[in-house]
Amino acid sequence: MASAAEQLAANLNFSAFAKAEELKKRIWFTVGALLVYRLGTYIPLPGIDPTAWSEIFRTQAGGILGMFNMFAGGGINRMAIFALNIMPYISASIIIQLMTTVSPTLEQLKKEGEQGRKVINQYTRYLTLFLAALQAYGIAIGLESAGNAVAEPGMFFRISTAITLTGGTMFLMWLGEQITARGIGNGISLIIMAGIVAELPSAIAGMLELGRQGALSTPLILVVIAMAIAVTGFIVFMERAQRRLLIQYPKRQVGNRMFEGQSSHLPLKLNTSGVIPPIFASSLLLLPTTVASFNAGGGPEWFNTLTTQLSHGRPLFLVLYIALIIFFTFFYTAVVFNPTETADNLKKHGGFIPGIRPGERTAEYIDYVLSRITVVGAAYLAVVCLIPEILISYAAVPFYFGGTSLLIVVSVTMDTVAQIQGYLLAHQYEGLIKRSKLRGRRR
Repeated sequence: MASAAEQLAANLNFSAFAKAEELKKRIWFTVGALLVYRLGTYIPLPGIDPTAWSEIFRTQAGGILGMFNMFAGGGINRMAIFALNIMPYISASIIIQLMTTVSPTLEQLKKEGEQGRKVINQYTRYLTLFLAALQAYGIAIGLESAGNAVAEPGMFFRISTAITLTGGTMFLMWLGEQITARGIGNGISLIIMAGIVAELPSAIAGMLELGRQGALSTPLILVVIAMAIAVTGFIVFMERAQRRLLIQYPKRQVGNRMFEGQSSHLPLKLNTSGVIPPIFASSLLLLPTTVASFNAGGGPEWFNTLTTQLSHGRPLFLVLYIALIIFFTFFYTAVVFNPTETADNLKKHGGFIPGIRPGERTAEYIDYVLSRITVVGAAYLAVVCLIPEILISYAAVPFYFGGTSLLIVVSVTMDTVAQIQGYLLAHQYEGLIKRSKLRGRRR
């Protein structure tokens, strides 16, 4: 079966793609949904003076606002209706997933299968609505205090801005779910990646313009380009890295025939958590500083000091960023991969790891191996995200060349390509089955 799958995967070509009507519909739906998202990032909030806001943003683009603007696909720079992007949903997902580990009710719902997941998803939507409304109202207040960016400050502006931004986030959450169900890949990740990729050309042009003006030296620009290429290659290598555990199946008798024992592999990815840890870490660090960045100096002394230390590139920011990446790497790996469930499935199908007793001992061994390769995966994510962030902070390089943005773009692209190959593979299998049935009828 494995060799047949590899042979089919090797034979994937444009003719197979042309015949896969369902796949083409999914791709066109995804493209259309992403175009709708990009259109929303150009629709400005009512009551904002674009010129005044551009000046304000330019003075703070190197800080937390610049990082938020990267995730928002340029929506902060234009103060569009999608300025909050999907970040409140990500924050809500973090909170709900953390609560499933401490709340018996949510833990029980998680074990109930599809129905329980629907209830948990509904809780996540409610929490997203609350967080989006809270952040949107805070942004409205911050905009009023940010110079002359608002034409007519007042309660009407605050309420209309809060409703518009919250509605934009809820629409993007729905759009991401539709892409996941009717398109290709993870809709939320594709929305974030689309925003980064769409703004990348302007970021490259801006960096070259800084080089022309002398703000960035030519050797530094060459170093940044070389670093981006090297980091991309490193990400591809690490994302494809696996630790394969040998699985042996004993001999079995079916009727009067004896089938020889077979062997396969249980692949454990070096980075099981994917792009989730950097996104989660960035989301949590953006959450408390979003409003504070607009209203610097207006709060208590200790709060202003904390906000300053949490500015992008500061030591406290970098330490918390790395700590959160490591934490969420282990946490999300534990969420998506259950060694006990995997060991039980192997035992049900008669599979075992040579030298390891089936059942509990197998689960312990898988957990042992997974924990150790996750250490390497967490270190890889920390290095990829930390080194470019330092370069961005101290050399004024655009955020789009950071490790987080490159990791998101490369990983989501690889996942999307894998999804497309999976659909093509399934389509070719269906074609083989139909042809074999027709041959059987002719005989």
